[in-house]
Amino acid sequence: MNQIRTRDMKLSDHSISRAKYNELKYFCMQYGEKKQKLLEGYGLNAVVNDGMPKSSLSGNPTAQEAVRRAVIQEDIVLIEKTAQEANKELYEWILKNVTEGIPYEWMDVPAGRRQFYESRRYFFYLLAQRR
Repeated sequence: MNQIRTRDMKLSDHSISRAKYNELKYFCMQYGEKKQKLLEGYGLNAVVNDGMPKSSLSGNPTAQEAVRRAVIQEDIVLIEKTAQEANKELYEWILKNVTEGIPYEWMDVPAGRRQFYESRRYFFYLLAQRR
């Protein structure tokens, strides 16, 4: 299997440290997992009355689940909207690149490499401002 060589982007122009960039990069790489969790999470959690004692968690589990889903949905929307704002024409390819790690060379991007990577850097700049 071929390994994709990844390198950290220089975002010093936008005052983003390496640690912040890595945090944002891995946040974006969780996009697929978050979408999957959101899809799998629909439905009711069953309560089993089998006569066995259960722990008594404080709070409302339904409300806790709703809050968890709302946070996941906010993360998904944040990534998508930021990609659209970074470049409306290239947002699909920016999204694939930052969420799936697909390099520019493997996609049929309707723009030059330099323009694509400038839009990608701007995406991370915007994301850093919002997160």
